[in-house]
Amino acid sequence: MASKFRNSGQTCVCTNRLLVQAGVHDALVEAVSYEMSKLNMGHGLDPNTTIGPLIDAKAKAKVAGLVAGALADGAERAPLPAYTDVDCDGSLFHEPTLLLGVQPSMRIAAEEIFGPVLPIMKFEEEAEALRIANDTPYGLAAYFFSSDMAQCFRVAEALDYGMVGINEGLISNEVAPFGGVKASGLGREGSIYGTDEYTEMKYICIGNLS
Repeated sequence: MASKFRNSGQTCVCTNRLLVQAGVHDALVEAVSYEMSKLNMGHGLDPNTTIGPLIDAKAKAKVAGLVAGALADGAERAPLPAYTDVDCDGSLFHEPTLLLGVQPSMRIAAEEIFGPVLPIMKFEEEAEALRIANDTPYGLAAYFFSSDMAQCFRVAEALDYGMVGINEGLISNEVAPFGGVKASGLGREGSIYGTDEYTEMKYICIGNLS
């Protein structure tokens, strides 16, 4: 939940798509729906607020467009409480939204959402999940849950991302190398590798000494 909905889904490492194995799909949807029903939209200074506004009108329009496009392409909106009682200017708020039946071909499955919208995609086998997960030009962070240690190492190695959280949705800290692959950038921040961007490498070749 925190990986998806902190800062209303507006961090670079927020979960963008949730891939769920078919055997546990319905139970997980029920659990996620229950947790999402407890989210509260409101003013940032209200201690009960868990969902605030999006950064600007353009961001809200993008999120709304992704949801509308997914619904038009056959996705379904899971029933959730109406998040309309916002005791402040609510013009930039987008209600928490859970989308079911999302397909890899949909725009919402290929773009960064940057909003409180969670698309769920169903898969059968591990190889299918890896194919869907890696089928994106982005590669900053990925997360998965497993109690099988062999699977943990196998899937972590196969995911084409710069950072992978295993049974953990909050992975950022100052001693870990933060950064991605593919279109998610080059280099790392934090850790001993973060200083590499501030150094210049010099090559010196010595020969013909008597």
